[in-house]
Amino acid sequence: MNPAELTNTLIVSCQAYPGEPMRDPRTMAQIAAAVERGGASAVRAQGLEDIRQVKAAVSVPVIGIWKDGEQGVFITPTLEHALAVAEAGADIVALDGTLRERPDGRTLAQTVAGLRERFDGPLMADCDSVESAQAAAELGIELIGTTLAGYTDARPKTDGPDLALLRELAGSLGEGQLLVAEGRVHTPQQVAEARDAGADAVVVGTAITHPTTITTWFAEAARNHKGVDNVMTNYT
Repeated sequence: MNPAELTNTLIVSCQAYPGEPMRDPRTMAQIAAAVERGGASAVRAQGLEDIRQVKAAVSVPVIGIWKDGEQGVFITPTLEHALAVAEAGADIVALDGTLRERPDGRTLAQTVAGLRERFDGPLMADCDSVESAQAAAELGIELIGTTLAGYTDARPKTDGPDLALLRELAGSLGEGQLLVAEGRVHTPQQVAEARDAGADAVVVGTAITHPTTITTWFAEAARNHKGVDNVMTNYT
């Protein structure tokens, strides 16, 4: 696929956490089909079986990841994970794009080189800083995401999307590369702000596909009502 097709669009991340009622590949596939109907240009899916079932349920591109572990580099952390994601049917393989040490000892450059030998689709780097995003871009990775900004020691965690990071990266990518805002985008206003900051596309996950978290937002508003002017507009 041509990554340029995702310019000026919404990508939706369809994931549920282990142990939750919706943690089932069939459920994620149904959610993916629903968000495609709502206008999502692509979907992100986590886990090999989720990728397979989501791929069968939608006609839009599937961005595949495989989370393994909870600490350090765990988003498609090794070349073997990346190859498995590609084999499962992902149209775009997303992987940790930070400068941290990887479990298999390979660098990001080595991982990308090994993946390119067996997968000819676009790649996405989930980055955490200007430095990691620029390094990923220099490797020719087609989608540069701010996914991990605020989730490592590289940058402080912002209430919403890291607009400052987007502004620093805007206009710095090469031809055919997309700057993708991802992480803590919870309202249509924040989508617009991310686009204004220079994002070519925006990923939304929790605010669309995670009813447990969404319910907590509304429940808190009901419990702590202090007038319309005091209702939260940024959710973290």
